[in-house]
Amino acid sequence: MRNFLLGGVCAFALMGSVALFAAPSKVGGLQANETYRQLNLFGEIFERVRNDYYKETKDEELMEHAINGMLSSLDPYSVYMPPRSFQEARVQTRGEFGGLGIEVTQENGLIKVVSPIDDTPAQKAGVLPGDLITHLDGDPVMGKSLQESIEKMRGAPNTNIVLTVRRGAADAAKNFDIKITRAVIKTRVVRARREGEFAYLRISSFNEHTTQDMAAAIDKLKAEIGPELKGYIIDLRDNPGGLLDQAISVSDSFLNQGEIVSTRALRPSTDDGQRYNAKRGDVADGKPMAVLINGGSASASEIVAGALQDHHRAVMVGSTTFGKGLVQTMIPLGEFGGMKLTTAGYFTPSGRSIDKVGISADVEAWNERDRQIAAALKERRQMTDTRQTEEDKADKQEPTQVTPPHQVPTPGQDGPDLVLQAALEVLRAPPKPTARK
Repeated sequence: MRNFLLGGVCAFALMGSVALFAAPSKVGGLQANETYRQLNLFGEIFERVRNDYYKETKDEELMEHAINGMLSSLDPYSVYMPPRSFQEARVQTRGEFGGLGIEVTQENGLIKVVSPIDDTPAQKAGVLPGDLITHLDGDPVMGKSLQESIEKMRGAPNTNIVLTVRRGAADAAKNFDIKITRAVIKTRVVRARREGEFAYLRISSFNEHTTQDMAAAIDKLKAEIGPELKGYIIDLRDNPGGLLDQAISVSDSFLNQGEIVSTRALRPSTDDGQRYNAKRGDVADGKPMAVLINGGSASASEIVAGALQDHHRAVMVGSTTFGKGLVQTMIPLGEFGGMKLTTAGYFTPSGRSIDKVGISADVEAWNERDRQIAAALKERRQMTDTRQTEEDKADKQEPTQVTPPHQVPTPGQDGPDLVLQAALEVLRAPPKPTARK
């Protein structure tokens, strides 16, 4: 069974020193000939490396690196996973895994933090969305695949690892070490509390239990607040995403009708993709809603934000989201593990693709943490030649200095949460949510 995540096959067998390739079926003659030529070239290079490289090599490692090279050339999210890594990835979507508690991608050879997960060693140590990890225990990550770096960050509980982090825009970036103790990560993805006459729900990721846990939290708050309940605040800040079906069901929980999201492959040989529509039933009973977002809100959380924004169901408060508009599919490969492959792009109900663009807030509000994340995302978009508006250049979005990790407030925790305060003001005197066309 394939899991859809928000990160022609040719088979070959090696016999002795001869590479035998099974070409894809149903391929036109000219294209097949070119494919055979390229596969033969690969086989020749493979043999040269095996026989002539100055150090001894292992066939399994060479093949794994070749596969990873092919996948990493596609996008930052497609990756091959050996059996142990594939099993750990599947366990993670169930809500428990071992490691640091950090969602990462790869950018220009470095490891880029999408977001730390709530109440994990990474978050407690002060790791921020947008941080670039340059070394792991003093070993450079440059030249290694994303999966190799992920495996090094994982390990037995109560063991330590030192991350060398680069933070800030290029001309003011600072490097420093963060020592983190690994732990068994048991993800509590929904936290809820009363905020005056409003229900506040913090969703930190989308695993198999997210919708169920959210519904239970809403029922509890309804009973606690009673008839005084005036509206809902859904906090998706620093939410790196997760399972597509959970993003759809969370969105559906607050909508009575209409499209939630559509997915389609961006290639002419494929079909029109798939559309997901809401069913009748709003757990918030039509009460006003605000959704908190920032540059650490990615993928599945952007699906929720985009659906609620396009349907005028909620006001987006905070800052522009990460901009990951691609869907990954977990594909089992039997005894060889599996792969995570980008199989589609997703589009909000109004037809927007937010990849490398993000969801804009209806009401802008900033904590110092959000300014640092925005600066890192701005740098990312400049380096990848994506859009850069005059608003991006505004001085108000530039942090004047890099705050040490332990001094940066986490959403809903240390220090005044200016974004939450703005959301409360919006709900008490609500403007009309902005529809994006």
